[in-house]
Amino acid sequence: MNIVSTKPYLIRAIYEWCVDQGYTPHVAVVIDAEVKVPPGYAQDGQIVLNLGPDATSDLLMGNEFITFQARFGGAAHALRIPVSHVLAVYARENGHGMAFEPDGPQDVSAEDEAEVLPETDATAPPDQGPEAPAPRRGHLKIIK
Repeated sequence: MNIVSTKPYLIRAIYEWCVDQGYTPHVAVVIDAEVKVPPGYAQDGQIVLNLGPDATSDLLMGNEFITFQARFGGAAHALRIPVSHVLAVYARENGHGMAFEPDGPQDVSAEDEAEVLPETDATAPPDQGPEAPAPRRGHLKIIK
């Protein structure tokens, strides 16, 4: 019997808790070639994304991937995040949520940072781009 990781279930649970409480769910993701995000929004090999219902459409949180549509600089993009690359899921407003150990070696080079979408010259809305605050330490439980 193949045991499925608890990680996707915990991500979905924290997401639902955030939405039920009126908070804005965010995920921190490590970037590599398996991650499909718009270019120019990652910093230090990571990106923070707003998963709130007002910021996304067609959100699907499966056991292997999180997929959704979001606007960056006014242009709609399809994003694809492997669950294994999620480092944290938390509420933007108070930092409460859960952090995860990386699921494996994430050797990220500058040339192989991510599968990027066509470049845009506009900036993301304030609560959607990389300006989203990172989770505060002490509020996240790290799962190994």
